Parts: sequence; structure tokens; C-alpha cells
Amino acid sequence: MSVLFVSDLHLCPSRPVLTGLFCDFLREVVPGNDALYLLGDIFEYWAGDDDLTAPFNAQICSALKACDLPKFVLPGNRDFLFGADFCAATGARLLPDEVVHDIAGTPTLLLHGDTLCTDDTAYQTFRQQVRGQAWRETFLAQPLAARKQQIEDLRRRSEEQKQMKSMSIMDVHPQAVADAFHRHGVSAMIHGHTHRLNTHQHQVDGHSCTRYVLGDWHDTPEGGNYLACDTHGWQRKTWRP
Repeated sequence: MSVLFVSDLHLCPSRPVLTGLFCDFLREVVPGNDALYLLGDIFEYWAGDDDLTAPFNAQICSALKACDLPKFVLPGNRDFLFGADFCAATGARLLPDEVVHDIAGTPTLLLHGDTLCTDDTAYQTFRQQVRGQAWRETFLAQPLAARKQQIEDLRRRSEEQKQMKSMSIMDVHPQAVADAFHRHGVSAMIHGHTHRLNTHQHQVDGHSCTRYVLGDWHDTPEGGNYLACDTHGWQRKTWRP
């Protein structure tokens, strides 16, 4: 069994090197594995499934569709508006915000990671609002161009606010991590969001727990990071064409 995990690619038309890197990864690394997990922020933003016909979005969805293996997508804070049409276009199964899957015999908690950053109370309040069904329906009822403009405005304000936040506020809170381990009764967790690639050990309820943090991908030829679980255990890998 070999399972791959990636997150935080932030794909967009203005990053062609990164787009090519990811498409090469799908063609050359993914085949022959048993499953691919995409744990959020695959796109820089997703304005709704009615944007599937945009050439760039269609290119990425087609590349994913061509991968003949089980694909799982867990939405991030940039692409939580994925819907049924996205799943049909990619052949992927959409996962809830927190889910436990058996990975090589180990029940493993999968999540994007933004819910663990509880010190950022302003973001958590915003997240609760936009993840509500009422907000989603109201937003998606607007014309696509209007939605994209609102997203651009939100992104600009978010970048401005980041400049005033400490790095610790934008990282996970230890208690939130412990609560997640306890809530799901697992000893392994995988998430992205913080872009702080690392492996952490935790003691929760008297048990040793492991938290794998996925890194982001960069718009350079140097490669993209991913986590693989196979017969050799858990391995950090870098894809370089």
C-alpha cells in the first residue's frame, strides 16, 4: 500500500512553473500508488463550481481526473466552495473538515489545519461565518465576476492583517491539537495550512501521538514536498522533475 498526501499548492494562472510542477507530479509520481489525498488550498481560491470552465481550472481538474486511483480532497480555507461538479470533473471524493481514515493500519486524523489555529480569534470568527449554509447560498447566488472581486478584496485585506499578526498566532495552538487527538481517539494526524513542514510528537491522554505537518509548494523548479506512507513507513519526499 502506498498513499500520498499534499496540501497548500495555491495553484493559480500567475504561477505557471508551479502548475507545470504539479501536473508533472500527477503524471509521473502518482500513478502506481493506491490513493492521493489533497488536504486543502489546492487552488489559490475557488469561487464556485460554475468556474470549472475557466481554462486554468479545467486544466487542473482534467489532470486530476486522468489519475486513475482513489483521490480525496479535503477543502482548505481558500477552496472550501468545492461542490459536486468539482468532484465529477476530477473524480475525487470530497471529505469533511475533519475525518479519520485508516492509513496502513493506523487510524489517522486528516484536516486542513486552520481549525487548530485558535489564537487567531478574528479568523475563527470569519471562518464560522463563511462555512455556514446561509452564507454559502447567498454568496453563490451572486454573479461569478462579483464573487471573484469579493474574494480578491478579502485576500488583500487578509494579507494586510497578516502583517500585524505575530507568527505564533498564525500557528496551531497546543491545546487545540491535544483536543483534536482526544476527540477522535487517534495517535496520528496530518494537516497543512501553516506551511510549517515538520513532524511533531505529542503526549495526549498518556499516549504518544504523531502530527505530520505538510508544507506548501513553491513556484520554483526546486520541487514540491509530499508525505508518503508505504511498506517502509512514513516518508517525507520532494518531487523534482
